Parts: sequence; structure tokens; C-alpha cells
Amino acid sequence: MAEREPNAHQFTLDDALGADTTRFMDLEIPEYAYMFGFLQADGHLQQGAGQKGKLSVEINVRDIGILHEFQRLTPYNTSITERTRSTNYAETHHSATWTLCSLEARTKLNQLGLPYGRKSQKITPPRVEFSRRDYLRGVIDADGSVGYTGKGWPFVPLTTASTAIGAYLCFYARHITGVQRLIRRNARDGIYNIIYTKESAQTLAADLYHPGCLSLMRKQTAADSLRTWVRPISMPTSLPRPRWTPEQDRILLAASTPEKAAAELNRSRNACEVRLWRLTHGWIALPG
Repeated sequence: MAEREPNAHQFTLDDALGADTTRFMDLEIPEYAYMFGFLQADGHLQQGAGQKGKLSVEINVRDIGILHEFQRLTPYNTSITERTRSTNYAETHHSATWTLCSLEARTKLNQLGLPYGRKSQKITPPRVEFSRRDYLRGVIDADGSVGYTGKGWPFVPLTTASTAIGAYLCFYARHITGVQRLIRRNARDGIYNIIYTKESAQTLAADLYHPGCLSLMRKQTAADSLRTWVRPISMPTSLPRPRWTPEQDRILLAASTPEKAAAELNRSRNACEVRLWRLTHGWIALPG
């Protein structure tokens, strides 16, 4: 299991929940890192006239417990309401909504990277120090899943419209599992579907859903269940993809187009595009 990044435990949650609101959304505190990831993926920040506005999160009532945790973590007035309505997916849908109106709190969240209005393609990982695995667990609790495929394989998928979020999950998961994923938008809806299965799903789930962490209870239970899976003897293992070298990174950066780099490096255009994005956006160190 990966170690926390430096300073992740510098502050305690008790400090954050005091009367002083300056520690609200300190992303080095694991609970706030998780909460921010969840809000980026499933929250809606709405701006009204003047200084009016609100942040809301609506989820299935079965997960209302996490909204009570958000309420506990927030040193501002918030509310939780329930409603039942018909949707395209169910004749009766019972949901719960957590709402925060404080301008000070909304400003803090917006500055950290929670945009107003439509945000699915705009969100990016925080540009400040943050507890990485807790942040990603929040994103996956909101927009991903944990469990077993129809064939009985462990899997951890994430669905996102954000290139930055998809690339960061791939970067982090490669560090944890050693498995490389190349992201590509679906032609139908332009969404990224990133999936980890078998041992990589086991390893990733064990890292993200560590004991005592803040999470959706049902996903924590599912993550815990993955630990017992054992690969059948008859199931072959796949060979790892070739790693990028500093020299290949230099060729990629010097190429006029990803297509030309792909031809020279004998790699796919998509692999070159993803690698180039990571290099130019700071997710991977530039070659010396």
C-alpha cells in the first residue's frame, strides 16, 4: 500500500472542525481531500444574483450517511433534504440533497477547482498539496464503482468527461499497481471509461479504501471483498506494456505532430497523445 504524501497528517480533523473556518477544505486533511473529490465529481455549484448561490449534492437516499459526514465536516450552515420523484431510470427515485449556501465556503471551493455551472470537462486535480488517494476515492465514490464483473473478476472503473481526472487516475494507479492505462474518449458520448481488473483492481482498491477511511459504506464493503479473490490457475497473465524512456520523451516533444512521433517510436497515436499531455501538463517530469 502506498505511503501518504508528505504533510498529509500534519493537521487533525479536530483542528479543522473548530470554530476557526480557515482549515475548512484543507486538502492535506484526508476527509477534506475525499470530500472535495466527491464534490468535484457529483456536486453542482450554482451562482445566483449578486452574492447569492449554492452548492448542492443529490444522491440516492441509500447513501445519505455520506451527506451527514459532509455536514459534520462543514463549519457553515448546511441542510439535508429528501424527495421522491420519477426519473428516466426508475418510476420512483428516493434521493437526498445536501445544500451549502455560504459565500465564503463557495469561494474557497471555487478557488480550489470546483467551477460554477457545467463542470464535467473542466475539473482537474487540485493544484495545492492534497491527500491523493483520499481525493481519488472521493472521485470514484461519486463517478466510479468497485466490485466484480459478470465473469467474477475484481474491477474498479471510473467514468469521467475530464481528461485531467482520467489522466491523473492512470498516473496514480500506475504508480500503485504497475499497470498502464491509456485513456480514450468514447466515440458515442465523448466520455472516458477507465477500468482496472483482477490484481490491479485488488491493489488499487486496497490502497484507496484503506481501513477507517471516509467513504460510501457499500463501496468500502465491496473493496474489502476484493481482497479474497485469487486468480484461477488456468487464467493466463498479460505481458506489461513497454515503458517510456527519456529519449523517447525527447523525440515525442520534438515531433511536429503525435502522428509523426507515433511512426518514429512505433507506438500508437493515442499513446503518444496521452504521454504528450502528461508531459506538457506537469504530471510527468520532463526529460533531462
